[in-house]
Amino acid sequence: MDNIDSHMDAIDWMLTSGKAIDLTTATEHADTISVMLMAFPHLFPPLTNQWRPNAVRDPAHDTFATPDVWTNFSEFYRQAAAASSLAFTASRARHEGDFRKTMAALRTACDSCHAVFVKADP
Repeated sequence: MDNIDSHMDAIDWMLTSGKAIDLTTATEHADTISVMLMAFPHLFPPLTNQWRPNAVRDPAHDTFATPDVWTNFSEFYRQAAAASSLAFTASRARHEGDFRKTMAALRTACDSCHAVFVKADP
C-alpha cells in the first residue's frame, strides 16, 4: 500500500501544483497503481489475518487492515478491482481533463475502501 500511496502522492502533487500535468508521467503512475491494485487483495489470504484488538501497531504482530478484510473479502476484492479499473482508465487518458476526472473518481474509491478496511487511528 505504501508503494501505491507514493504513486498517488506523485499524481496528487501534479493535480494540485497549478502547473500543467506531464500526462506521460501521470499516466505511467496510474498504470502502476492499476497493476498493484489488481494484485493487492491477493496479499490477504485467510491465514494472514493477524488482527488483534488493542494491539500495538507493529507490522510483525499487527496489521492496519480491519477484520472486515477477511470477513467480507468479496467486497474488499470488488473495491480493489473497481479502483484498479479506474486507475487503468486514467492510465489511458489522452487529455488532462479526462485524467483529472478519472483520478477524482479513483481518489473517492480509495478513500471509500480505506474507510471500511483500514483501522482508524486511536
